[in-house]
Amino acid sequence: MASASAPQSMPIETAHEDMIHDAQLDYYGKRLATCSSDRSVKVFDVVDGEKQGAGYTLKGHSGPVWQVAWAHPKYGHILASCSYDGKVLIWKEQPQGSGANTSHDAAGNWSKIKEYTAHTASVNSVSWAPHELGPMVACASSDGKISVLTFQNDGQWNVDFFNGHAVGCTAVSWAPAVLPGSLIVPFTSPTNTATTTNPQSTNANTSTQAAQPTVKRFASAGCDNKVKIWVHRAQTNTWQVEDTLEGHTDWVRDVAWAPNIGLPRSYIATASQDKTVCIWTKDSPKASGWEKQTLALEGGGSKFPDVVWRVSWSTAGNILAVSCGDGKVTLWKENLKGVWEFPKRYQVMTTL
Repeated sequence: MASASAPQSMPIETAHEDMIHDAQLDYYGKRLATCSSDRSVKVFDVVDGEKQGAGYTLKGHSGPVWQVAWAHPKYGHILASCSYDGKVLIWKEQPQGSGANTSHDAAGNWSKIKEYTAHTASVNSVSWAPHELGPMVACASSDGKISVLTFQNDGQWNVDFFNGHAVGCTAVSWAPAVLPGSLIVPFTSPTNTATTTNPQSTNANTSTQAAQPTVKRFASAGCDNKVKIWVHRAQTNTWQVEDTLEGHTDWVRDVAWAPNIGLPRSYIATASQDKTVCIWTKDSPKASGWEKQTLALEGGGSKFPDVVWRVSWSTAGNILAVSCGDGKVTLWKENLKGVWEFPKRYQVMTTL
């Protein structure tokens, strides 16, 4: 059997005029969105890893743009961006020939459909909820607040705005909508319903159907060195802290909740200014708490060469990508003994 070789990286010219802070592929991997300190967002078509055409440039921010996030395609081609200017912008691509592209905020067929300005400091992260929960986006800001924006049937956006981390929030990541363990223990009650809507659609229908129970839950990272897990309580219609994960000694720069199809165990990865990455696991919803495992590098040390900025899970949730300030990305996988390692065949080095 031939040994697996490291995947080849392919550079893409974005024509940004300053540092690129984020790059995200859409659900199908055919669209690439990037954002930069040049205050713009760019969208490109991608075929077989290569950029096609000049793409679109979306301008609406007045400061560096930190992050972009794609909504699920069931809601259309929708993109959220957040910036140092304290704004969250929601962009939508209108169908060709629709005649809807008349706004001065439009670029090509892309137009701005929402501008959210409630935060008083830099908005550092945006994340769309799983599509089963409807069109919802969470935002984390340096003002210490967290926002959750939900598109309503009447075309308006409902906003939940609450204190997150006292010193500032750096990142948010949604949990899978399905309850852990629901794949093994089938749900049979006919009383549970799921409601979905389509943003900016003139016939935004609401469909109610029997389904597995879903939960609105996400994790936030902060400058207080903590990660908080938030859950929505339907009885009071409020977001409450369910758990607090403490284990880092400096700012937590990123948090990523692993995808899950309903298996009992949950995984959360966190990256920190303290140059470490932690994997938090919970064996079942009934478990008493989260267990922490710090990634160990070759030689046994836990410190990466530089600040760890980003962590990201594969679609299946079994491989973790770690982006470090030294310009390298490593891919990690859990072995059969429950230890996370990065074999040579999973190691990728690239200059960011």
